[in-house]
Amino acid sequence: MNILHPRVYMSFLLLALLLIIPISAGSPFVYHLFILICSYAALASAWNIVGGFAGQLSLGHAVFYGVGAYTTTLLMINFGLSPWIGMFAGAILSALVAIVISWPCFRLRGPFFALATIAVLEVVRLVAINQHDVTGGAAGLGVPLKLGFEWMLFRPRWPYLLIAFGFLVITLAVSWKIKTSRLGYYLIAVREREDAAHAVGVNSVKVKLIAVVLSAFLTSLIGSFHAMYLTFIEPGSMFSLDLSIQIAMFALIGGLGTVSGPLIGTLLVLPLAELARGWLGDMGSGVHGLVYGIVLVVVVLTIPQGLVGRFGARVFGWIDSLPGGKTPQRRPAPLATVSPTPQRPVTKGEPILVAKHLHKFFGGLHATNDVSLSLAEGEIVGVIGPNGAGKTTVFNQLSGFLLPSEGRVRVRLPDGEWVTPASPAEFARAGIGRTFQIVQPFADLSVSENIMLGAFMHTADTDEARAIASQVAQLTDLAALLDTRARNLTVGGMKRLEMARALATRPRILLLDEVMAGLNPTDVVKAIEVIRRVRDSGVSVLMIEHLMQATMSLSDRIIVISSGSMLTQGAPQDVINDPRVIEAYLGKEYSHA
Repeated sequence: MNILHPRVYMSFLLLALLLIIPISAGSPFVYHLFILICSYAALASAWNIVGGFAGQLSLGHAVFYGVGAYTTTLLMINFGLSPWIGMFAGAILSALVAIVISWPCFRLRGPFFALATIAVLEVVRLVAINQHDVTGGAAGLGVPLKLGFEWMLFRPRWPYLLIAFGFLVITLAVSWKIKTSRLGYYLIAVREREDAAHAVGVNSVKVKLIAVVLSAFLTSLIGSFHAMYLTFIEPGSMFSLDLSIQIAMFALIGGLGTVSGPLIGTLLVLPLAELARGWLGDMGSGVHGLVYGIVLVVVVLTIPQGLVGRFGARVFGWIDSLPGGKTPQRRPAPLATVSPTPQRPVTKGEPILVAKHLHKFFGGLHATNDVSLSLAEGEIVGVIGPNGAGKTTVFNQLSGFLLPSEGRVRVRLPDGEWVTPASPAEFARAGIGRTFQIVQPFADLSVSENIMLGAFMHTADTDEARAIASQVAQLTDLAALLDTRARNLTVGGMKRLEMARALATRPRILLLDEVMAGLNPTDVVKAIEVIRRVRDSGVSVLMIEHLMQATMSLSDRIIVISSGSMLTQGAPQDVINDPRVIEAYLGKEYSHA
């Protein structure tokens, strides 16, 4: 017989208390308080999809709340449409508005995105005020008082509580599904390191748009319900900056990017604020805002990661120690079942990557000057040159992170077709994996989860991705560190982790940018062994490396870049003895020594 995990029991108990306490108390104020808790927790959970998972600080989120409320109310007034239908019309309209707003705003970073969302909210509020014939203007609109389930209007409070609770459960379920799915991993990757996410094939604009559409849809549904509960709407409260900040604050206090954080934050702060409004109301309006401010300052200064982020692991550890709480470890699939780098027949000499006449200009700087190179199947090619020679600029063009000012890069697909990808994600899907000169791990994720992000390019199943991660970890000597947070790895471990993440995408070409820089001798030996195993699995390798001993021992061919141009190429011994190479590295006086 299956026994539910204690975490599930605890979750059910916490949610059940949201119904049990007000029903047992029977007080109208307690009912009102718990209706607000469920509504605001649902709003905070919906906002957390964008602000927590995707890391987009939206402070104009009330625009979707207001669009839902106004759409549902206007359809009810003008067409006699039930709010149960009108709320979905409002949610669809909010999703469209979210796309229109977010598409240009996603080009903005940091505080500029937040300011843009505030500006959009203010514009919509002013439009609602000035469209008096439609919205009622500043005077607002009253909801037609038609009692009954069809109209979502009731005399007792308990039906409102059940509906608000239902929306909370729905938003928590959606958040949990996102958190445990490929989309959730992609959103976290984009939030932490967008360039590294692009390198494993993530279309950052697409996943952020999915997040904002889901968030807007849910926020709009709750706004429609709240309009029915309040029975009156007006632009100042429906398109309120205060509301946007409140729901963001609840998520921040509880823990951004967690499923339970928004609910915990709401449970902590909202009752205190509402009690302060009642007890201290005689001292003047806005006292509840002071409570919000004090709690927010205390949390930000003492536990910036939020309550769940700070104490969640400890609480979950205690729960897991209860009978039935230990989660059995998943066994990785056998190596024969899922292969991260499938064995392919290697025919050396057939080109798989060709770059012709690459030029890159940064203003007046000619960073890449007519570079042409190729990589064949089963080949390891080393790229060397002095510091500042333009090697990484060339690498960025070979992986789509920079588009050439002139020239083009072509990749041969398994079916023999040649393509010219136009973005990092397209290069990744064409079979090019890469590492970065400065390592870019997803620091808050485990080694296993980092590698899973690469595996998700070919599967949406988390169990299969975890199995692939386990196998790639064996290939890269990381098997013993699968549960370790990436931030806790050594430099050598992080370098191998980047290789593993790239290999999990099942690349046919691997671009390595100084993977041995800063490593101790033991890690250098490991890296060399890993690169050889990678090549033996059928993956062609193009590597930038300053460690000449490793380059000489690994490379079938060496390319030398100097001052943005290709100086020479050939067999390792021929290249290293070339006077032009000696001059480029050591100076003219050494070239004739």
